[in-house]
Amino acid sequence: MKLFLKGEKCISKCVLERRKNPPGMHGNKPRKKLMDYGVRLREKQKARRIYGILEKQFKNYFAKAARMPGVTGENLLQLLERRLDNVVFRLGWGASRNQARQIVRHGHVMVNGRVVNIPSFEVRVGDTVSLKESSRTKGVIAENLERGGRNRSRIDWLQKSPDQLSASVVALPTRDQIDTEVNEQLIVEYYSR
Repeated sequence: MKLFLKGEKCISKCVLERRKNPPGMHGNKPRKKLMDYGVRLREKQKARRIYGILEKQFKNYFAKAARMPGVTGENLLQLLERRLDNVVFRLGWGASRNQARQIVRHGHVMVNGRVVNIPSFEVRVGDTVSLKESSRTKGVIAENLERGGRNRSRIDWLQKSPDQLSASVVALPTRDQIDTEVNEQLIVEYYSR
């Protein structure tokens, strides 16, 4: 499955479209059917790679989601969506989550008027996320803004300002607003073994 980890590059040059077999010397052999554990592990790894977080961070997010009231899988995706680097990606200020993480890390993003350079910062309802005034003309950010900050999905839980340079969090994201193609139930089953 394409994960679009490299942004636009994944649309034009994708190894999955060029090769039918897995890489390596023994790639011509047919793939074996995965066991239940392998299916659940793959789903967890897919979610980790989509959001670009490490194993320990992901485990901590799952533990936090399990403590929250409600459905654990939906809580997990909600926590991952509320990360600042993901919000910057959703707003179209970064072409990929990696680029959005770098934009945050370099101090170009403000939350409630204060510069935040921690990509894992969790936004809450009522927070206002904006670009620093001096950062709006920087090369990569300016290019992404010129493209119109393509709306990758309907982000009803974020309300963009008319100038597209700030947004406020109006609600927590629900599962139907999250377009990530992950079966969160398999992730819950993986951690409950």
